[in-house]
Amino acid sequence: MDVRDSIAFVSGANRGIGRAFVEELLEAGAAKIYASARDAAQLADLCAAAPERIIPVALDVTKPDMIQDAAASYGDVTLLVNNAGIAGFSGLIAADDIDVARGEMETNYFGTLNMIRAFAPILASNGGGAIVNLASIASHVNFPVLGSYSASKAAVHSLTQGVRAELAAQGTLVVGVYPGPVDTDMAAGFPMEKTPPRDVVKAILDAVDAGDEDVYPDPVAVELHAGLLGDAKAVEGQVGGMLPE
Repeated sequence: MDVRDSIAFVSGANRGIGRAFVEELLEAGAAKIYASARDAAQLADLCAAAPERIIPVALDVTKPDMIQDAAASYGDVTLLVNNAGIAGFSGLIAADDIDVARGEMETNYFGTLNMIRAFAPILASNGGGAIVNLASIASHVNFPVLGSYSASKAAVHSLTQGVRAELAAQGTLVVGVYPGPVDTDMAAGFPMEKTPPRDVVKAILDAVDAGDEDVYPDPVAVELHAGLLGDAKAVEGQVGGMLPE
């Protein structure tokens, strides 16, 4: 689909990749951008850049009623960006309990699923449109320091494949995005090469325009994906040394 003149809904738009999405969509010529966050007040400066085109929306993707209200209110959406996500930096066994893992699944997996279920009929009525799901290179190989996060993003990857198949008949492009470390607050503690968020988003929007379904938008993601295609067990062993404290 053509990003220019699209009407986008971006979850988790208050910072990081979500904020970069709003900025890049604005620059790319999107007609309207619904920028959502749990606290809409955090979007004030972002929306001030183009108040006639950027609309703030209060949304917690773990609240199905809020998602349904958003879908009922914004029926002109043609591009859904499922960016909202959390990372607890928790191991699967090292964690004291499974509260972090449960929270990551509620936001990263069930939040994404509920957003798609709510907006898919809207996209169909508007000609098909596109869905962008922010997964992670950790969708393909588990980083033990982010063990439960990796599991939640693996679920997002599988969800993306299933949704893509189910929505093909209505002409909806479903794009899975698998970044490595991006220069955001979430990755601040990782001593790795990091890509600026806007560079990541530019690669994603180019993929949407081109109709590409899988995006590895940074050098680390490209390298790890190539390694997984060549010798998945070797990559598993490599990242398996990144253990939780």
